[in-house]
Amino acid sequence: MSDTPFSALPDPQTSPGFYDGVAIKRGLAWFVDTLAVAVISAALATLPLFIGWFFFPLIFLVVNVVYRIGTIASSSATPGMKLFNIEFRTHEGQQLDGSLATLHTITYLIATASVILQLISIGLMLGSARGQSLHDMLTGVVAMNRSS
Repeated sequence: MSDTPFSALPDPQTSPGFYDGVAIKRGLAWFVDTLAVAVISAALATLPLFIGWFFFPLIFLVVNVVYRIGTIASSSATPGMKLFNIEFRTHEGQQLDGSLATLHTITYLIATASVILQLISIGLMLGSARGQSLHDMLTGVVAMNRSS
């Protein structure tokens, strides 16, 4: 039994391929996912005779939360992450379930609401052995390249 809480995951020293380029891929996936959320939000804002545009920030937030929780809970990755061949895993090596996907999304939203927390997250992704952001570390989640 290993002392590390991440013993079920590939070690970044002996299996670096699981973590190579993940930070950059996450940035690209974030861009794709944000664009998808923006398009869905714009469509929803337009449906009720354009009145939804007055509430666009709220619509965007709700769509973003539903999009992230739904896609992460169902396949441990958002569509953008799938496009770049990365996925989330728990420290036990399992895919995320609905409750952990919800917790991860909430901590992500808190981290992105503050420039300082977001900069810390980016620094951690670029500098930590497993490329974890602040909200990944708080929830025990790792983003890694898909093995297949």
